[in-house]
Amino acid sequence: MNGNTPYAGLPGETGAGQRAAADVPDLSNAQKRLLHRDVSRIAARTREFLPNEYIVDSDISSGMSGPQVTVAVRPPVGHAVSAGFTPDLEDAAAAEEAITADERDEVARGLAASAALQVKQAVSNNVTPTGK
Repeated sequence: MNGNTPYAGLPGETGAGQRAAADVPDLSNAQKRLLHRDVSRIAARTREFLPNEYIVDSDISSGMSGPQVTVAVRPPVGHAVSAGFTPDLEDAAAAEEAITADERDEVARGLAASAALQVKQAVSNNVTPTGK
């Protein structure tokens, strides 16, 4: 049964639990710079939507299918929220950006809204409405 899974490896080529080197994309320095710049832009845009009490951070890590991007928001109360995705860097080689402006805005707005909702849910029972 184990021979039917991608984790079993290919006899003589790939060890169990390993991927073939050709399967994992290798980023050029230019692609890395583009990706870091665009992820920083997502974090900065998210900060624009939120008060200073919210902590916004970003991370780029290597995953099985290439770079994994994560942007997270820690609200003053409530649970942290994050957005993680794998950008398509095939088109980024010819373009000026790894993540389009529309995608960056969508992620930033979604994170800010989710973080605000976390605060609202955390304090909803403890706050008396001031008006109706």
